[in-house]
Amino acid sequence: MFSYAIRDPKERRILYGLMAFVLVLSVSIVLSYGDYFFLGDPDKPNNDDVKYIQTAKILLNEGTLAYNTGTEPSSFIMPGFPLILAGFLAVFGQDGGGVVAFRLFQCLLQAGSLYLIFIIARYIFNSRIAFITCIISALYLPDYFSSGVILSETIFRTVILLLVCVMITAVQSKHWGGYALIGVLTAAAAYFKPQASLFPAVLLILWWKEKYTWREMLRFTCLIGVVYIALLSPWWIRNVVTFDRFILFTESGGSPFLLGTRIYHLMPPDGFFDAYPQYDRETLFQGSDASAMTKGLDILKYGFTHNPLLYLLWYTVGKFIGLYFEAYYWLPILGVGLVAGHVIQALLILLSIAGIVWSRRVSSWQHQMPLLLTILYFTVIYVPFIAFSRYGYPNVVFLLMYTALAVDQILQRRKLRA
Repeated sequence: MFSYAIRDPKERRILYGLMAFVLVLSVSIVLSYGDYFFLGDPDKPNNDDVKYIQTAKILLNEGTLAYNTGTEPSSFIMPGFPLILAGFLAVFGQDGGGVVAFRLFQCLLQAGSLYLIFIIARYIFNSRIAFITCIISALYLPDYFSSGVILSETIFRTVILLLVCVMITAVQSKHWGGYALIGVLTAAAAYFKPQASLFPAVLLILWWKEKYTWREMLRFTCLIGVVYIALLSPWWIRNVVTFDRFILFTESGGSPFLLGTRIYHLMPPDGFFDAYPQYDRETLFQGSDASAMTKGLDILKYGFTHNPLLYLLWYTVGKFIGLYFEAYYWLPILGVGLVAGHVIQALLILLSIAGIVWSRRVSSWQHQMPLLLTILYFTVIYVPFIAFSRYGYPNVVFLLMYTALAVDQILQRRKLRA
């Protein structure tokens, strides 16, 4: 059975020691590097992080959620991250103190996440592999980068870790409170990244494995749906009142679907523009979501007709590489350069693939299902869209559990040979 408790005193000491190490190191990095972590210019917002800060300030001072629209209301982004950031600015000040406090909050989340990582890996595999996972996570530099930048990935990853824990316990207990909490956490995740909204669909496989009745499945599905709808309704009402139309999640100028058709950021071949003369290179990747969908479908139709193997590889291997083989590590810290960071990332992911292959030696496929389904969902959900390291980062923590398994298997083999 899944358990949140750690009863072995030795295990508690080791885990709490690792958590303290992560907290001290991440706080030290955040305080010493400071505004080095800004990806854009705070004086003229030109990147997501500084735009989020600007949005939070407008929200505090004008009471308007605006992003990329001056002080005019917009629905370009979900409101979860700006609301939390605005809370820190309100309490700790808008002149720098709020940003520092928010970074320290992310440090706490990174340290606290080790606990969730441990109990998930312990349940799926064993305590030894769980500790190896925590050690790898404690040394994983993208986590420290994520603590310093003003982006939503640290919070989102923490919510997903909690969601996986709650899903496992809810499936085992069949308690309505657990499923209500799944609805709460799914809505919370959607307020940061709406692509998390369908994650509870993985429960269908877990329910089938646990031999749930159709009546139970329907009851718990309705409960999750009602809670989710109730919590998302303020956002929908705000959009109807503000824009006189229903907006499910966001309406942005740049389409992740259209951008996802670009193979390594390149333009479609010349033949595409001959086949579709209504498009030109200058404006192809501009425009609203509505026109972007049509453009993207035309690019895919041409690509899969004239270069099927290339596009098939791009929408399978290419997306996987984009999500996971490049590290969410955009600024060097602690003397580790970007090239070294990406090389280390690639090695960790290769080990995780080996770990998945070897995993049946430690745990059955059925027992691994919550972990495998999480990895699969947050990989497949990005296949139609632009896929890069920032989007893959929250899922890497689950792949690192398989990296730890591979390391454990290598160490066990060496011990047997000695």
